[in-house]
Amino acid sequence: MKTLLTLDEAASLLLALLVFAHLPYAWWWLPALFLVPDLSMLGYLAGPRSGAYCYNFMHHKLLALALAAAGWGLGQPALLLAGVVLLFHISFDRVLGYGFKFSSGFQDTHLSRTGKQPVAAAVA
Repeated sequence: MKTLLTLDEAASLLLALLVFAHLPYAWWWLPALFLVPDLSMLGYLAGPRSGAYCYNFMHHKLLALALAAAGWGLGQPALLLAGVVLLFHISFDRVLGYGFKFSSGFQDTHLSRTGKQPVAAAVA
């Protein structure tokens, strides 16, 4: 199942690249804007619950698709760029195993537990 989810996200990643290739922006815009959605992690300064909400909101594909659709429908390439970059970022994160965050901590996601695993206590 994990392989199927990874392939699904890889397809979304390629779709975002294909759409980006047809936008009127230089190639360097994609890597330059790639980490902007991760600014949502600043929500963790207000606590794990707020952080998870902010992160999950900015890493939701519906937001990316809504921005892209609004940009396309309104003829606003900047909005379309924002949606495509967001879709690319989200898909890249999910290919690497990073998913929606739980309020229990940043490392707890809907896909897996990320980061270093806690060492089990030694049995005496």
